[in-house]
Amino acid sequence: MSGDAAEAPAPDENWEAAANDTGGDAPERILNQDEIDSLLGFGLGDDENAGRTGVRAIINSTLVSYERLPMLEIVFDRLVRLMTTSLRNFTSDNVEVSLDQISSVRFGDYLNSIPLPAIIAVYRAEQLDNFGLATVDSNLIYSVVDVLLGGRRGGAATRVEGRPYTTIERMLVTRMLEVVLQDAKQAFAPLTEVEFRLDRIETNPRFAAIARPPNAAIVVKLRIDMEDRGGRLELLLPYATLEPIRKMLLQQFMGEKFGRDNIWEGHLASELWATALQVRAVLDETKQPLRKVLDLKVGDTLMLDASPDGPVTLKCGLVDLSTGRVGRMGQNLAVRVERPLSSAAQSALVKRGGGS
Repeated sequence: MSGDAAEAPAPDENWEAAANDTGGDAPERILNQDEIDSLLGFGLGDDENAGRTGVRAIINSTLVSYERLPMLEIVFDRLVRLMTTSLRNFTSDNVEVSLDQISSVRFGDYLNSIPLPAIIAVYRAEQLDNFGLATVDSNLIYSVVDVLLGGRRGGAATRVEGRPYTTIERMLVTRMLEVVLQDAKQAFAPLTEVEFRLDRIETNPRFAAIARPPNAAIVVKLRIDMEDRGGRLELLLPYATLEPIRKMLLQQFMGEKFGRDNIWEGHLASELWATALQVRAVLDETKQPLRKVLDLKVGDTLMLDASPDGPVTLKCGLVDLSTGRVGRMGQNLAVRVERPLSSAAQSALVKRGGGS
């Protein structure tokens, strides 16, 4: 052991040799913001493959897929068409809006993945009594400011790093977000009435926490292009926000009726008319102790508090249907109905017939 240790080179010698091999004179290179975003996985081209491998894929496998809410995709397709028209009127420029991706994420993971700097809008869904997020990336912010303030066409918007957004930039982006939220209200209108109201604007994701980090949410990524300028707008809706209208979002097409078959309904209605029900004519009812009832013998007489010509009650089970008078028709006893059936009696008969 001592001989092997003596023959092994000293660690310092290996480090010096490695330092000599690398040259030691290479100049340091500072990465810009785009390269940092790409290195950390925030690039535009990595969205399709993000979160599909390794441990993250196992964790996200428990999330509910948005494909279980097929109507949601129809709503956002409608939103894309509405935004294309409204943003063209808003910017007086040729605007193209496209739907990149709809995915399910955990809320905490989404906040950590927002590339900064960005503007995060917190909006409230009034009828759903919950919140959502709208994230505008820096490219879209500078493009909108450039277009609205008369920037030249044919050149990409200049990206200024290392400074917060000015009041003018925030106000212009706020006006654009109000247009988008108004379009979102119209997109949900055929499904349900929802009004989206802008609550506040944040630049720090920590101040935009509207749900717990493990909660599931749906992220809709929209691409907005204004000729050679543009950027990305992301809408986040927690599943808790969509829970009140979940049944509507489960529809395969607008106006679908769940669990209903018109043919079966017609057949059931026709069969109910032919349902056999046992109707009893009750002259009077009396209560007796169980001992007296058990002691009854042939020839005993029960005294009823009713006259022979008094009205009788028509019953079906325990349901009182109507009243009538007892008479005779030929060789049979008959009861003449004296008042129509009540609505409560009719509904009870339908339930009884459907159950039988």
